[in-house]
Amino acid sequence: MSTTRTVRGRPATPSERVRDVVNGFAARSPSRFAILVFALLILVFTLLFSLPISSANGQWTGLADSLFTAMSVICVTGLSTVDMATHWSYFGHFLVYIGVQVGAVGVLTMASILGLVVSRKLGLRAKLMAAGDSNPLRVHGGPVDEGQAVRLGDVGKLLTTVALSMVVIEGAVALLLFPRMLIAGIDVGTAVWESLYYSAMAFTNTGFTPNTEGIDAFATDYWFLSALMIGVFLGAIGFPVILAIASNLRLKRRRWSIHVKLTLLTSLILLVAGAVLYIVLEYDNPKTFGRLDAGHTIFQSLFLSTMARSGGFSTIPIDDLHGSSLLVTDMLMFIGGGSASTAGGIKVTTLAVLFLAAFAEARGVEPMDAFRRRIPTDVLRVSVAIALWGATIVAVSTILITQITKAPLDHVLFDVISGFATCGLTTGLTERLPDAGIYIMAATMFCGRVGTVTLAAALAQRQRRQLYQNPEERPLVG
Repeated sequence: MSTTRTVRGRPATPSERVRDVVNGFAARSPSRFAILVFALLILVFTLLFSLPISSANGQWTGLADSLFTAMSVICVTGLSTVDMATHWSYFGHFLVYIGVQVGAVGVLTMASILGLVVSRKLGLRAKLMAAGDSNPLRVHGGPVDEGQAVRLGDVGKLLTTVALSMVVIEGAVALLLFPRMLIAGIDVGTAVWESLYYSAMAFTNTGFTPNTEGIDAFATDYWFLSALMIGVFLGAIGFPVILAIASNLRLKRRRWSIHVKLTLLTSLILLVAGAVLYIVLEYDNPKTFGRLDAGHTIFQSLFLSTMARSGGFSTIPIDDLHGSSLLVTDMLMFIGGGSASTAGGIKVTTLAVLFLAAFAEARGVEPMDAFRRRIPTDVLRVSVAIALWGATIVAVSTILITQITKAPLDHVLFDVISGFATCGLTTGLTERLPDAGIYIMAATMFCGRVGTVTLAAALAQRQRRQLYQNPEERPLVG
């Protein structure tokens, strides 16, 4: 029997057969397809960053630096092994600007948006791909569980929200930043470019700066810093939450899903708790907040707490923090932002589910309840897997880089978690890494950006009926 596909009575061309294979693979496993496209995109940007046209001095950039920059840009991390402001040319900075936009929203989401723009419609396959990119718990093969944060019928609205929120929020933040740059004496052309650049780095939670002094020139400009905080926070709560907020604003009777409630509540708790801990731990540190009055200390602590969740901007040298504050920042970075957001980490809803399970166990009840809703156990299983997977990646990378560099453990752990959680804060270790350490850190960033999502999707896809159960026996735990 012939397996050659025909199109309107004629044999399929090689390009059509290749397209069918790609579409079939993408439909069967969008998460794995995303990783493949992600890797190819990183390779393309590595080549582009290595070209002489991308560097300010017109010379080739080495493989380690160009690969790390491409990885950091596409993974919206914000770490760098070169001076981002001076090493790259205008073309190189343009690559950074475009790369963070694509990496922030996800490869499949971006592809679906482009398809929606071109064809003005969204097929079922594209909906499944975009849904998988926004929610790894969705089962791609077989029946689709509609009890999700974003229903399959709302995927088109989500894609529209992604595109509009990027344009509107980044544009609004840029408009807030632009006059402050003019006041600072920056010429109009440079102010336009840098305000757009900063707004993109804030909303995508990347943290790169286009100027040599970074945000040090605006370290006491609370209008400028507040605009960055707004951009980072809105990027970190996630596109499904932005969609829910935008949809409910037009309704008289508003209904909020448990995902929205958990994301916003946990994010606010972490924001306030982080700021309080920084105030308590750093009030006597003359290198950080010890020389500031109460009002400035509170604001700078809020700024650092916001950026520690994935923003990547900093008004103080991170290595000046006390060891206890570094550990607090480690925890905030590891948690990260909301699901389907531009932030990294294991995500705030993962942490919330783990705590809800612990509280349920402490009360001696089996179901996990929150806001009068019951959370199924498969969500807990995936949350545990994501947390353990993330901890394993961090532990392995920390051991390897510590062995290579012989650097202090707290600095290595900090930069590794920053890379895994795509945060971008650094103690200065990353820029001093040898090539072997650079490759390990690049792999850590890649795993942090796509690894936990892949694992979650793989777990969901591998659920199957089992026609028998083994005898039960309880091991000792705790």
